[in-house]
Amino acid sequence: MTPLSGIRVLDLTNVLAGPFCCHQLAHLGAEVIKVEARGTGDLARQLGADPDLNAKRMGVSFLAQNAGKKSISLNLKSSRGKELLKQLVKTADVLVENFRPGVMDRLDVGWNVLKAESPKLIYCAISGFGQDGPWAKRPAYDQIVQGLSGVMSITGGADSAPQRVGYPIADTVGGLTAAFAICAALNDKDRGTFIDVSMLESVLATMGWVVSNWLIAGVTPVPHGNENPTSAPSGTFSTADGLINIAANKDEQWESLAGEIGREDLVEHSDYRTRENRKVNRLALKSEIESALASNTAAEWEERFNARGIPAGAVMDVPSILIQQVVKDRGLLATFEDVEHVGRPVTVVRTGIKLDGSAPAVSSPPPELGSHNAEIYGELGISGEELQSLRNEGVI
Repeated sequence: MTPLSGIRVLDLTNVLAGPFCCHQLAHLGAEVIKVEARGTGDLARQLGADPDLNAKRMGVSFLAQNAGKKSISLNLKSSRGKELLKQLVKTADVLVENFRPGVMDRLDVGWNVLKAESPKLIYCAISGFGQDGPWAKRPAYDQIVQGLSGVMSITGGADSAPQRVGYPIADTVGGLTAAFAICAALNDKDRGTFIDVSMLESVLATMGWVVSNWLIAGVTPVPHGNENPTSAPSGTFSTADGLINIAANKDEQWESLAGEIGREDLVEHSDYRTRENRKVNRLALKSEIESALASNTAAEWEERFNARGIPAGAVMDVPSILIQQVVKDRGLLATFEDVEHVGRPVTVVRTGIKLDGSAPAVSSPPPELGSHNAEIYGELGISGEELQSLRNEGVI
């Protein structure tokens, strides 16, 4: 299924939040045209763990979020570049940008200008703190939003917090929020809207339980490390060879756990008889459980616990989980063989969605900067000779 087939998206975004949003749309079938700065392109082309790819402007950070897109180059500071964007907008359903608020207006290609060119345009602006308010003009990166949102204050343990979450959660959540909003706007009979996505608000919206503990119960959220404060035993435990997460959140799961580790006596112990008892005495209970878990590996306990309906899973690193059949067999990863402009095969992550049992996919690898100039500008009636003039003039 390609539910967004026939939808054209102009992706004017950089680095992660915006590209991640348009990554979702591309996999759902939209034609995504990445409109990049002439000469440099998306900053993510120079970011990632492989310096050689960064030098080619095909950095890992770019490869991760841009498969299936088309790339054109455009100088929006030139008058001809602005006119070309306006022409493109007339052919598009959606435009996504993640510049700091006010940048597109200063370039004279903001919402008010572009909606005059295409009244049914869905214009999505992603920023750190929204398009208005006292923080609107602040620069924002993922880590800044993580700190301001309270995420860092509850990440880690009592001795280690505040801690940054180990991946760009604010960028990613902001991108998903934008994709969700765009899909909703596309379903409106009377299309044409301005979508204002704040990364800060997007993150806060996903912190429902944590935020509500303060708003409703008046309890200040604090870090709990690897312990689940709502239940016990529920957290991370040591085994003979590594860590395992166990979430025996229901009484019957707790009783099954005690039986499986040969400690049925704990069930009737006055310190552990009820959920509240176990929460209050969670550290002592953890010690009792870990003494039993030391007899076997995390993988062995994981298999035994899950067979009895006790939620459990070994604590893995990224390479370990990616080779598991649960990932390999469900189509989450896609490999593009012999990508000439990269010089090697490229394996990327898709979306985590299944439609009618299949993972949405795109057919082309992440593009070279400007590799679709002739195709896209040609559709506007621009000849090969005119394209060369635009290159010479520094427009594309």
